[in-house]
Amino acid sequence: MATLTLQDTMTRQPQPVTAADGKALRFYCCGPTVYGPAHIGNFRTFLVQDFFRRVVELGGLKTKHVRNLTDVDDKTIRESQAQGQSLNDFTQHWTERFHADAKALNLLEPHVEPSAVGHIGEQVALIETLVEKGHAYQSDDGSFYFRVASYEPYGKLSRLDQRELKTGAGETANDADEYEKDNISDFALWKARKPEDGDNFWPSPWGEGRPGWHLECSAMGLKYLGDSFDLHSGGVDLCFPHHENEIAQSDAATGGNFSRLWFHIEHLMVDGAKMSKSLGNLYTLADLEAKGSNAAELRYALLAGHYNSKLNFSLDRLAEARGNLQRLANIADALADRAGKPGLASYDELKKRALKGKGVEFGPFAGAWAALNEDLNSPKALGEMFSTLKPLEKADADGSLSKEDAAVALDGLAAIVAAFGWLLPDPEPAESEIEVPTDIAELAEQRWQAKQTKDWPEADRLRDALTEKGWQVKDGKDGYSVVPL
Repeated sequence: MATLTLQDTMTRQPQPVTAADGKALRFYCCGPTVYGPAHIGNFRTFLVQDFFRRVVELGGLKTKHVRNLTDVDDKTIRESQAQGQSLNDFTQHWTERFHADAKALNLLEPHVEPSAVGHIGEQVALIETLVEKGHAYQSDDGSFYFRVASYEPYGKLSRLDQRELKTGAGETANDADEYEKDNISDFALWKARKPEDGDNFWPSPWGEGRPGWHLECSAMGLKYLGDSFDLHSGGVDLCFPHHENEIAQSDAATGGNFSRLWFHIEHLMVDGAKMSKSLGNLYTLADLEAKGSNAAELRYALLAGHYNSKLNFSLDRLAEARGNLQRLANIADALADRAGKPGLASYDELKKRALKGKGVEFGPFAGAWAALNEDLNSPKALGEMFSTLKPLEKADADGSLSKEDAAVALDGLAAIVAAFGWLLPDPEPAESEIEVPTDIAELAEQRWQAKQTKDWPEADRLRDALTEKGWQVKDGKDGYSVVPL
């Protein structure tokens, strides 16, 4: 089967995705900071990472997927205190909300989901190593900082060496987890206890305090994936400073190559603008469900654009997604009926076959699968898929599609659906199978007669009355049919 290639942020070149140990692809994804509901921009990143894993596994390669939870940083402490809750109770609530949304969006669970609070010991040990090797120092207040000047390759991921910047390294220390982009001063590894932290501190050999945000991911990645693993992913906004700092402190501590590949997902725009509360365009899944959409439609919409480009989201995209998912459900049902199969094979079934080396017979959907392996090119894959659907729908309608060809097409379609992780709706019943209530049939007939006499206002009124009752009239050359909306 084809080998997936991705645009590697480090080299700025497409690179093959392979497992260095020859056994399983080990990859780390920066997960949510659990201080509020994840918005759809956050979920674009998590969905693309899930999409990536599915393509890898359906291609026959095992994975080890680690996605962390950030449950202690400036934001979680600040917001928990504002709510008058303990940090644990506060972050637990938002962790449960994130898990519920992730399940609704059909995200695969990571193999390991470590939390920062659960790995304080590993973070303390990492700081001790950095101090011992001369890469970290303690400030007067007891905090520890990474000495950027001690790590010569600093900036290689985000190309800081190509910018007209003064280094600002050395003894200049920045105490915030969140700081302005292009500020490359030394960054906090450990923050000494302060009154404003309240009860949010932990013991260490040098006194009470809490870890810096950047340190958390390094400690957890090194623990669960080793000194060097295959791929690290996150939103493009994390490239600098977060991932740059992860590389510096990890490689300085181990002398290795923290991650071989770097995979970043571009921003989500909404109605052509950056998401913000002030513009009223910062949506959560619950917000969209309140507007009548569902998680399956959101998943389709967020994966329709290429991960390496900004995606402009609008509510119209959800309506388009609804129609496309329904079309897929209808053709899948038709193919299964003609092939004498129960339906689309599940993701788990297809993955099991792929990992056993049996693979999937993509048949007419081979072009869509090839596109997915070309840098997860979802727009091209969707174009290939819908181009394939047209002749299949025609062949099914005119009866020329054989049982054997239907079975091959069903298997290929199942793999594409599984790769995207779509949850399809129930297929629409054939028009001949729809039972139309008497009152609806009468309204539809009245509308048809109004059209024959060219009484357009009355025809429009009756059409609107049918719509309000949940029915739609489809006009043909010599008649009409009535279907539920």
